[in-house]
Amino acid sequence: MLNKYCLYFFSALTLLSIIFFPLRSESQEMEPRNYSSVPVGLNVAVLSYSYSTGDIVADASSPIKELDLSSNTVAIGYLRSFGLFGKLCKIQVGIPYVFLDGNAKLNGRDTSGTRSGLADSRIKFVFDLIGARALAPKEFVKHKEKFVFGTSLSVSVPTGQYYEDKLINLGSNRWGFKPEIGASYNTGPLFFELFTGVWLFTKNSDFLETNTVQQDPIFSLQGHISYLFPSKIWVALNSVYVNGGETKLNNVNKNDFQSNFRTGVTLSVPINMNNSIKANFSKGVATRAGGDFTIYSLTYQYMWF
Repeated sequence: MLNKYCLYFFSALTLLSIIFFPLRSESQEMEPRNYSSVPVGLNVAVLSYSYSTGDIVADASSPIKELDLSSNTVAIGYLRSFGLFGKLCKIQVGIPYVFLDGNAKLNGRDTSGTRSGLADSRIKFVFDLIGARALAPKEFVKHKEKFVFGTSLSVSVPTGQYYEDKLINLGSNRWGFKPEIGASYNTGPLFFELFTGVWLFTKNSDFLETNTVQQDPIFSLQGHISYLFPSKIWVALNSVYVNGGETKLNNVNKNDFQSNFRTGVTLSVPINMNNSIKANFSKGVATRAGGDFTIYSLTYQYMWF
C-alpha cells in the first residue's frame, strides 16, 4: 500500500507544472505539462523566484528609448484539482511581488529608476476534455495516460501597482483574458505538447492620467518535448511564438506589432512525496519588437491531498 501511495505522489509531482509569472510577459510564458493528468483532490502550494533582464526598444513616438530593465519577482501560488462532469479540472492562482530597476533615455537624457510592489495577479482554469478522467489517487495509479486534449482560460487581474502619471508601472491597469486549447501525447518516457491561444485585453483609460491605451489581441503558439527519467526527474525543451499586440494611444496606431520566438529549458526534481523543485530558463531567439528578455526562475512546490 505504501508503494502505491508513493507512486501516485511521485506521479503527481512529475506531471504537475505550475505557471510562473514573469513581469509584463504574459503572452510569452512557457508552461510544460500544463494539460497532463493528476489525481483529483490534489493541492499544491507554490513559492517561486525569477530574475529577468532585457532591452526593450520603444516605438518611434515614445519619449523613452533604450529601455534596459532587470526585475526580481517573488510569487506565491496555489493549485487545486477536481472533477467536473467526470473530467479532470485544475484551478491555479498566483500573486507576484516585483522589485524592478532599470536605465533608459528619456527625451535624450540618461535616467534610471526603481519600482517595488505587487504585479498583476493571475487565475487559470484548465478543463481536460479528452483523455484525462477525474480519478481518485488509488484509481490514478492504474491510469495510463496517452492522448489528452483540453482547454483553459487565464485571467490577468489588475491588482498590480499602477501610477497614472508614470510611464513605467508594475501593473497594467487593465484586465486580460486568454482562451487556449492544448494537446499532449505520452509515449514511454517522452511527452509531447502543443498549445495555442490568444490574449484579449480591456482598455487602460488612465495612461498618463487622461489618455487611453488599447492593445490588439496577441496570438501565441507553444510546443514542448519532455523526457521522464526513472528517478522521476523530468526535463523539457520549450518554445513559444507570439504575434500581434499592436497598441493604440488615443486611437492612433503605435507601430509596435510583436513577432517574437523564444526557447527555453525546464528541469523538475522531486525531493520526496510532498516536495519538488523546478528550474526554468528562457531566452528570446528572434525578436522583431518587444519581448527581448531573458528569464531565470526557481520554483518550490509542496503538495498534499
